[in-house]
Amino acid sequence: MRLEVVQVPVADVDRAKSFYSEKLGFVLDHDVEHVPGMRVVQLTPPGSAASIVIGTGMTAMVPGSLEGLQLVVPDLPAVRDDLVRRGADISEVQDMGGVLFAHFADPDGNRWVLQGATPPAVRDAHLNGA
Repeated sequence: MRLEVVQVPVADVDRAKSFYSEKLGFVLDHDVEHVPGMRVVQLTPPGSAASIVIGTGMTAMVPGSLEGLQLVVPDLPAVRDDLVRRGADISEVQDMGGVLFAHFADPDGNRWVLQGATPPAVRDAHLNGA
């Protein structure tokens, strides 16, 4: 089993589409209305096998209620700088015991985490109970 698509509840599909594609650089896979009242906009983060879906007529989740999705990147400071240049509001990078994190929210308040790829020494120490 592979997790490939996660629904993100938004109030304004076009505003969210713009945020994810323009400010975060997600690839727009499609924007279709399968049936009247059901618009499906699928976007994929660069380099990811999983996508997000925003739209109308798909979920009862309250816009802005999603939190904790993590995007893992090889060089968090560089990715953060790039996203800030694109206009995204990203927190400062925080070092949490050798693993780097930064946070942001979309225009509806859905909260995301950027995580720097765990360095092998930190990962190995954790796996060995250190």
